[in-house]
Amino acid sequence: MDIELRETQDSDLAVFWEQLTDSRLQQMAAMTRKYHYDRGHFDAHWVKVRNDPAVTLRTVLADGVVVGHAAVFGPPEEREVTYVVGPEHWGRGIATRALAELIRLEGTRPLHAGAAADNAGSVRVLEKCGFTVTGRTRDFALARGEEVDVVLLTLR
Repeated sequence: MDIELRETQDSDLAVFWEQLTDSRLQQMAAMTRKYHYDRGHFDAHWVKVRNDPAVTLRTVLADGVVVGHAAVFGPPEEREVTYVVGPEHWGRGIATRALAELIRLEGTRPLHAGAAADNAGSVRVLEKCGFTVTGRTRDFALARGEEVDVVLLTLR
């Protein structure tokens, strides 16, 4: 399978909306925001993200099909990664390969990440890409309506 990152195009946003509003993805990710539930917030979020020169945003393609997105954001000393692969593409190594390519493109270190502690798949993706667990915290998970344990990871 060929995995590629490319600049995000307007047409990608429809796929992102489908993915971010998928209840399976929301439950697993746990740490959702208003833009996961409301199209107006979603549209405003993506205008902001796509116009922020500090954000490195890429669309993830698998064999030429849009399957998700990956990004790095935040100030230089607090750069953080995020990535989404649609549930229908889970378990195929796409997230790991996409994140590895993104962090190669980014070059900035350290990079930070966080994942719900029970999201073993995401924690494993981050570890395969060289991130190590540097802490734990608790945070309110909008998708679950309760606080959850969160694993904090860093790539140096």
